[in-house]
Amino acid sequence: MTINRRNFLKATGMSLGGVFLLKLDVKQSSDPNIAVGMLYDATICVGCRACQTACKKVHNLSPELDTYGLHEAPRDLSGKTWTLIELYKSTETGGQSSFVKKQCMHCVDPACVSVCPVGALQKLDSGPVIYDDKKCIGCRYCMAACPYNIPKYQWEKALPLIQKCNFCADRLEQGLKPACAEACPTGSLIFGKRSDLIAEAEQRIQKEPDRYVHHVYGKDEVGGASMLYLAAVPFEKLGFPTLDGNSLPEITKPYLESVPWQIGLVGSLMVGIYLWTHRKG
Repeated sequence: MTINRRNFLKATGMSLGGVFLLKLDVKQSSDPNIAVGMLYDATICVGCRACQTACKKVHNLSPELDTYGLHEAPRDLSGKTWTLIELYKSTETGGQSSFVKKQCMHCVDPACVSVCPVGALQKLDSGPVIYDDKKCIGCRYCMAACPYNIPKYQWEKALPLIQKCNFCADRLEQGLKPACAEACPTGSLIFGKRSDLIAEAEQRIQKEPDRYVHHVYGKDEVGGASMLYLAAVPFEKLGFPTLDGNSLPEITKPYLESVPWQIGLVGSLMVGIYLWTHRKG
């Protein structure tokens, strides 16, 4: 195709139009305390991994076997493992051992949603952060933005997608619990309204102050989350990042909102340079 003025302007217009169609949604969802959540009490968990098995079964996730090919033994969250029970031993925790459940935190104001340019990730008012693989363009901005390092990429596939826990949003619509909470035999994982779970967690700390770290992880971190944790070991020793209460999208909002205008300005400048350098006579 000949690069003439008409073709240049058409291409530039299409590029700029695409920029302004990008979804830079940094709006926080409705009242998080009426949304659903889960409370995980690490002091009750026995590491049976029933939650991990139930998650794989409900979502048809492939097994990740040990080196002998005999047992399910995922080493980390991945495209095939959306929830994982990890054991932190005494060398890491100062003499104590603790199981910990890892999965998407379903943040109240999720950074992954705020940076997704096409709206493939959405925060539902009911609590879950869900993912639409039909919209995803594979930019992986969500992976870079997540403070918990949760979204994973299907590196082994020719057409990879982002993978993470979706809080069993389809089951919630049917009035069911998330599969992991339903499968837990010890009650270490309970499902309910977020505000009720926070009250329950704080009550447990008050009743048994020597049993727990005096902090409900997920209550305030980066604006709060739908996943809440109690533990007997400091959370930083259980692999959790130390985060303040500032919502990440609120910090990045001014920069995200300026991106389309900056690109538009650059595009307009390019058009002006082209017209100037190709003017007649």
